[in-house]
Amino acid sequence: MLAYLLQLVSTAIWLYSWVLIIYALMSWIPQLARTRFGYVMHVLVDPYLRLFDRIPTRIGIFDFRVLLGYIVLQILLYVVTWI
Repeated sequence: MLAYLLQLVSTAIWLYSWVLIIYALMSWIPQLARTRFGYVMHVLVDPYLRLFDRIPTRIGIFDFRVLLGYIVLQILLYVVTWI
């Protein structure tokens, strides 16, 4: 039962990592942000990225919150798979 639960959690983390990657790629196409798909992505990703608002992740015009969020997810995935 625990193995199944850990597999489910690791799959969810893996899928959410892909959602973050797609969200980051969407920033290169601003027209996508105004679509329904862009709205859904924003609703899915923004609450997680707000966790990193207190950390200075902006350098000039670049915001590295998505990268930081992705790295945290990958560390969490590593921990979950080695339990």
